[in-house]
Amino acid sequence: MADLIKSPPESYLIFKEELKKAEHEKQRLKEEYQAKLRDMHTELSYLKEQITSQQQMMKTTIDYASRLEDEINGLHSQIEEGKKRRKGSFH
Repeated sequence: MADLIKSPPESYLIFKEELKKAEHEKQRLKEEYQAKLRDMHTELSYLKEQITSQQQMMKTTIDYASRLEDEINGLHSQIEEGKKRRKGSFH
């Protein structure tokens, strides 16, 4: 009976070893998950930067196009006024 108390059963030792392996695997997977999550956050930040830059570029382009449109409309009005003046001065 004294021999049974001194040494744990072999199945217990095997279970203990398997439990240790499982905990190591769990830790490895957790670290791998955290690394992938950090990579995804980095990529997401990069994409957000790109989108913000593209939005700013589009805003600048639209502003520029609007100014050009205003200038064209102004020139068109000046041309029409010039035509009317020429017609009026000949009569």
